[in-house]
Amino acid sequence: MTTPPSSPWELISGYMPTQIVYVAAELDLATHLAGGERDAAELAAATGTHAPSLRRLLRALACLGMVTETAPGRFALTEAGDRLRDDAPGSFRALFRLFCGPNVWASWGRLIDSVRTGEPAWDLVTGSPAFEWMARHPEESAVFNRAMSEGTRRIAPSIVAGFDFTRFGTLVDVGGGDGTLLSVILRAVPDLRGVLFDLPSGLAEAERNLADLRDRCEIVGGDFFEEVPKGADAYLLKGVIHDWDDERATAILRVCHAAADPGAALLLLEPTLPERIDSPAATGAVMSDINMLVATGGKERTEAEFRALLTGAGFHSVEITDPFPDTLVRMISARS
Repeated sequence: MTTPPSSPWELISGYMPTQIVYVAAELDLATHLAGGERDAAELAAATGTHAPSLRRLLRALACLGMVTETAPGRFALTEAGDRLRDDAPGSFRALFRLFCGPNVWASWGRLIDSVRTGEPAWDLVTGSPAFEWMARHPEESAVFNRAMSEGTRRIAPSIVAGFDFTRFGTLVDVGGGDGTLLSVILRAVPDLRGVLFDLPSGLAEAERNLADLRDRCEIVGGDFFEEVPKGADAYLLKGVIHDWDDERATAILRVCHAAADPGAALLLLEPTLPERIDSPAATGAVMSDINMLVATGGKERTEAEFRALLTGAGFHSVEITDPFPDTLVRMISARS
């Protein structure tokens, strides 16, 4: 459970650590420190930065526990800081680069515009909706895809341990990106066949992640607003529906309903909001809801809102689990 800040200053200065760690992630300082301690001047030469200013940043990172200052001006990586390397177990480098990078950062800076108009501030910052913008900027799209993979990798073990996928013969992961979640599910359920479905830009790393599973996993490119693969036992959408407003979310769900055979399962992995905020435990989902407001125009939903959305798209028998351990995510299941 998140506890309220102990002083107004914690709220006022909350952005400061975020940007300090973002800069470390963007400069890839953890990779430069992975071989052992180095002094600030060496790191500045390696990263193309101003040495006195980089030393000041490193001191701040030491206060945050990401590095230690072993001698004046000399720094070593900590276990927490090591997770800012792309190839480190539990890496969160891409998550920092995405959520604290220039466009999301600037969008949050215009939160007041979204509150006044109901429109995503991202569109004001970049000139186009988020997913259209990503499609035209492959480098930023790659950061987005990697960030989604990092987040999924963290929660996938809890999902596989907490939900019975053995009941299905074929599972379509709709909007499944590079296949991180589907690969974990397939390795845990040897008799299951999978189909990974996403836009071609989202599938860029899928072949690598699923190389050892290609005998029972198909990779299919397409647009889930138009069609998804037909005839599967289950359709899984993780973190897809919250990206969209009710109209667009319903359109996605109706496409899935049209593809599903009678009795097939629809599985949504999403946070849910309580009907009333009466505990700090809701903080994560509420902050994500505001991020959807400024970034995509989507939203997090209550259980009642999910039930209405699914019923309106033609599904029935809606069931919602408790959150999986150490996650905000619930499984919302329905039948076609």
